[in-house]
Amino acid sequence: MKPIESAEDISELAFGFMASKALFAALHVDVFGALSDGPKSITDLAAATKVPAQRMQTLVTALVSVGLLTRNDGKIANAPASDAYLVRDNTNYFGDYLRFQIDRQMYPFMENLDKVLLGDTDDIEYPDYASWMADRHHAELFSRSQHSGSLGPGAVMAKRLLKEGAVSEDVGSMLDVGGGSGAFSIMFCKRFPKLHATVLDFPNVIEVGKTFVAEEEMSDRIDFVAGDGTNANWPNDQDIVLMSYLFSGVPEEAIDKLCSDAFRVLKPGGLIAIHDFMVTDDRKGPALAALWQLQHMVYTPDGVGMTPGFVEKHLKKAGFEIEIDDDLIPGMTRVMTARKPG
Repeated sequence: MKPIESAEDISELAFGFMASKALFAALHVDVFGALSDGPKSITDLAAATKVPAQRMQTLVTALVSVGLLTRNDGKIANAPASDAYLVRDNTNYFGDYLRFQIDRQMYPFMENLDKVLLGDTDDIEYPDYASWMADRHHAELFSRSQHSGSLGPGAVMAKRLLKEGAVSEDVGSMLDVGGGSGAFSIMFCKRFPKLHATVLDFPNVIEVGKTFVAEEEMSDRIDFVAGDGTNANWPNDQDIVLMSYLFSGVPEEAIDKLCSDAFRVLKPGGLIAIHDFMVTDDRKGPALAALWQLQHMVYTPDGVGMTPGFVEKHLKKAGFEIEIDDDLIPGMTRVMTARKPG
C-alpha cells in the first residue's frame, strides 16, 4: 500500500464510515431490490421503498457517488455488482450479512476499540467471543447473517480442495470446529456425496445451524455438538478437521491446543484446513485482512493478527505437514491445509 500524502487522503479514510452507512441504509430499505426490475425515477423509487422523495434523493446521490448506483437521464439503476450481490432474491446475495452482522453488530462494537487497546474492558458488555455468543439474541443475529456470507467461500473451498487433490471425492467424515450455522459443512456435503459432518459450536449458535441444515434436508448428514471448541471433547476418527474464522476468535494461547486436538482426532493421513484472515508475513497488508484482524481484537483482546508463517509454525509444532497455502477470499482470507502423516 502506497503511503498517503495529503489531507484529502486522510479525510477519505476518516469519512469512509459515511459510505458504509449509506450502503447499510440502502439495504435496510431495500433500494437495490426495488431497482432489480429496471431503472426508476426518484419518485418511483421513493414510493417503492416508502422513503420520502427528498430523503431518497440525498441517499441516492451518495450511493451514485460511491458507485453503488448509476444515474442516467433522470433514472436510477443498480451498478452491476449491486445487482449481482445486493438484491435479496439473487443467488449470490450477501446483503443480510452486511446489514445485520456488519451494521448491527460489528459497527457498534468498534466503538470499544480504544478501550480494548488500553485494557480498559471492565464496562464492555461482551469482553470476549464466548460471552457474546452466550447472548441468545446476538448469537442468532450473528449466525443467521454470517450464514449468507459463508456459503460462497464454503463452496469455493470445497471445490478447490477436490480439484487440487487435497480431499478425495469419497471422503467420509469432517469435524467443523466453530462451524457456526453449518454453512461450510453444507457446501462440503454438497460437493462430497459420502461426507458426514459434525459441527461443534456454542449452544445458542448450533440451534440456528440446525434450522439451516434442516432446510437443506441434510439433518442425516450433518449433526451438532454443543460446546466451546477450545475445551470440548472432540469426536475421533475424522478425515478432515475444518476451522474457519476460529483462530482469529480465540486467544493466542489456545491455538496450540486447537492444533494438537486436531492432530489427535484425525485419522492417519487426515487433513486439517485453516481458513481465516491473514496478512502477509511482512505485515504490510492486504488492507481488508488487516482491518478484520483489528475488528476481531475488540472481542478477542488476547488474539493475534495472523500471518501464513504464524499458522504454519503452529501446525508444524503439532506434527502436521503443510500442503496448501493460498488466497480464498482475495485480499481478505487465506486457506492453509496440512496433513497428519499416514
